[in-house]
Amino acid sequence: MHITVKNLLDIEKNIKVHLDSYNINNYPKIIAVSKTFKIDKILPLIEYGHIDFGENKVQEAVEKWTEFKKTNSKIKLHMIGKLQTNKVKFVVKLFDYIHSVDSKKLAKKIADEQNKVGKKVKVFLQVNIGNENQKSGINKNDVKNLVPYCKEIGLDLIGLMCIPPVNVDPESYFEEMNKLNDDLGFVELSMGMSSDYLIAVKNLATYVRVGSSIFGQRS
Repeated sequence: MHITVKNLLDIEKNIKVHLDSYNINNYPKIIAVSKTFKIDKILPLIEYGHIDFGENKVQEAVEKWTEFKKTNSKIKLHMIGKLQTNKVKFVVKLFDYIHSVDSKKLAKKIADEQNKVGKKVKVFLQVNIGNENQKSGINKNDVKNLVPYCKEIGLDLIGLMCIPPVNVDPESYFEEMNKLNDDLGFVELSMGMSSDYLIAVKNLATYVRVGSSIFGQRS
């Protein structure tokens, strides 16, 4: 068994044991964050049957996945990085999910592009849950205004996403996100990475974005 597959299975087992201890049976999807890794490193996971992969650089994803996805229609690609409006046309064509929508301008660009190509992607709104100046994401108090706008222009809005502040216990941020997501009536919630995915799933994350714990450290 390839090391990446073993790592993925270990993570799945860790999640199951952790959630069982809280009597939660809401098992999340694991997005294998494959940014900076070449297809040969990703292939063992695909051959094993894993379908959810995350990228955050548009150009890299286009080069890596365009041909591959033509013959592997089950693969679901998740755009998890900051998205500039001038890259939206490439993302809508290639990706299945966008986790980082944080403005009306970006939302409108995605809607326009979807109408052009006749394809819908699933969208998460990125919330700047720690109110950090250097981080992308919409202020938590402004989310309720962006939600109806996104629905009005035809986006397939499925939930919220966050990246909590580093080097602090993320539990309170994940709790707050779960409540906010629930208040808005969403089912899907994208939060948790290699360092904190167990805390995220305890707070009902339905998608976790795990890179280094699967693929190893990036060079």
